[in-house]
Amino acid sequence: MLKILLPVDGSDSSNKAVADFIQLLDCYKETPEIHLLNVQHPLDGNVSLFIDKENIRQYHQEEGMKKLQRARELLDLAGLGCPFHIVVGEPAEMIVNFAQEKSMDQIVIGPRGMGVVKSLLLGSVTNKVMQLSTLPVLLVK
Repeated sequence: MLKILLPVDGSDSSNKAVADFIQLLDCYKETPEIHLLNVQHPLDGNVSLFIDKENIRQYHQEEGMKKLQRARELLDLAGLGCPFHIVVGEPAEMIVNFAQEKSMDQIVIGPRGMGVVKSLLLGSVTNKVMQLSTLPVLLVK
């Protein structure tokens, strides 16, 4: 069975990519195993000096769940419940590393997310994923 990684950041563009990908599933011979991934940015500065690791971990989990919520709803409505994962780090690198570590066959990603520069043809995370990945990357616009 084909394993697909679907990174989401909670943006409208990301959620649209999930909805559009659901419409493309008929193109596959069999329904793939889909994994949702949200990458949380590490907290800046010396936060860990003032807040313990467990509270930081819990914060990332809560924020990640918020970002995954709409994508999970869309997949559930389509009858495609799937595992979800939350990791912390630089988004493009974490997406590519996660896909390789979990033996994914493909990464499906939207053209833009929550990045600062939205006027570019491709978002910076999407562009970097495409450059770093040795796996096929499907851009869902």
